[in-house]
Amino acid sequence: MRILHVFRIPVGGLFRHVRDAARGQSAQGHSVGILCDSTGGGEAATRLLETAAPHCSLGIKRIPISRLPGLGDLSGVRQCMDHARGIRPDIIHCHGAKGGLYGRLAARALGIASIYTPHGGSLHYRWNSATGAAFLGAERLLARVGSGFHFVCNFERDAFDQKIGIAGKTARVIYNGLWPEEFATAAPDADAADFLFIGEMRKLKGVDILLESLAALNRTRRTTACLVGDGPDLDAFKSHAQELNLSDFVHFAGRMPASQAFRRGRMLVMPSRAESFPYVVLEACAAGVPMVASRVGGIPEILHEDLLFEPNSAAALTACLNQALDDPDRPRAATQRTRQRMMSELSAEAMVNDILALYRDLARN
Repeated sequence: MRILHVFRIPVGGLFRHVRDAARGQSAQGHSVGILCDSTGGGEAATRLLETAAPHCSLGIKRIPISRLPGLGDLSGVRQCMDHARGIRPDIIHCHGAKGGLYGRLAARALGIASIYTPHGGSLHYRWNSATGAAFLGAERLLARVGSGFHFVCNFERDAFDQKIGIAGKTARVIYNGLWPEEFATAAPDADAADFLFIGEMRKLKGVDILLESLAALNRTRRTTACLVGDGPDLDAFKSHAQELNLSDFVHFAGRMPASQAFRRGRMLVMPSRAESFPYVVLEACAAGVPMVASRVGGIPEILHEDLLFEPNSAAALTACLNQALDDPDRPRAATQRTRQRMMSELSAEAMVNDILALYRDLARN
């Protein structure tokens, strides 16, 4: 089978999913290609694409793809169509809002089957905002164009059906998974911080909430944190940390692989306001890193109730972190139970096989 993956920026969990799919698909003898944005992500995106290149016998094509809707999308869809016409895929797998726009329109024009995985994307918006109405309205129109849907968790499927509608198309939930070599435990460094954050530096990820909680904790007990990642709100978060007198307690470490970052803290904190089915949760559990996370998106489908706190609340997070400092064995034990379940239920091989089965069903129809 010839497979083309279309998405916008090659970073984060979405790209991790595409790279895993490409790795597994190429290992089974399929021909895989990628089309993604050429303007964002910087050197980090280039390096990440290089890790996917060995699995992409159909090549990696980069074109300008903006985050927000614009006139450039007309040219982008045409370039996507021209590229697909040249490599002749049997199916186009579209990821994220812009990947869904470009890939589904190109597939429809060329008479090719397409599948769409939202990865959260437009689902983070609401109909009562102008931007949200634009994204969700486009999603509703495009839902009729594609051949089917792949959702990474039940939450994503249910949210999509409620906000947009599946339009009677084939739709399956296929969880993200990990490779066997990723189930290797990571021990914290001797000077590791009390808490660790890994993710994009943007308000959606709740970094501001974590900073406020750390400030509250440091009024009664010395508490440190290492924040790993980059993003559009990084400078604002650094300024906020200074305003909260956290300069001696919080270290912004920049971007690094999760496997390396896990050594920088004794417990991972995910204070996100919204998520789909984040890879970092899977990776942390597989590495045996204790963690707590906000009760959003598909996270409750992975983590034990003991590891969850209410989202968008510095008070709830502060109480959770205080409890974790007082009784670290509780989150450690709950994380280990999750790790054992993941080893049998959430493998990358199963994910790849289930996605390929969906491709075959859509191609036949």
